[in-house]
Amino acid sequence: MSTLPLGARFFTVAPCRVVDTRGGPGVPFGGPPLAAQSPRVFALGGHCDVPSTAKAISLNVVVTQPGADGNLRLFPGGLSLPLVSTLNYSAGQTRANNAVIPLSASGEIAIFAGQAAGTTVQVIIDVNGYFE
Repeated sequence: MSTLPLGARFFTVAPCRVVDTRGGPGVPFGGPPLAAQSPRVFALGGHCDVPSTAKAISLNVVVTQPGADGNLRLFPGGLSLPLVSTLNYSAGQTRANNAVIPLSASGEIAIFAGQAAGTTVQVIIDVNGYFE
């Protein structure tokens, strides 16, 4: 996974819901639920007071209503799937975790649900800061 450039500075933003696959109103990236075994890309740069020049984001990621045991892997859009998970969960469980995720050059992250094929999971992401 890519790393932050040396000397990157952290800037806080008011907590802002940027992804809610439950279809929340006013959320830039809503439903459908995340399908297992298929990464989904979200362009987060330029949303929730995160500038398009941001190199990484600080976030809180939540899973709810997973159809199977699994894990979420968050990584810069366009890069290879990492081996390390950001959040592990059991079927039906709601769990949360904080993370700092590098953004791709175009401000994207990808989310991969590592759970049984044919199942889905709801994902919620709140941004609270960024690195530039």
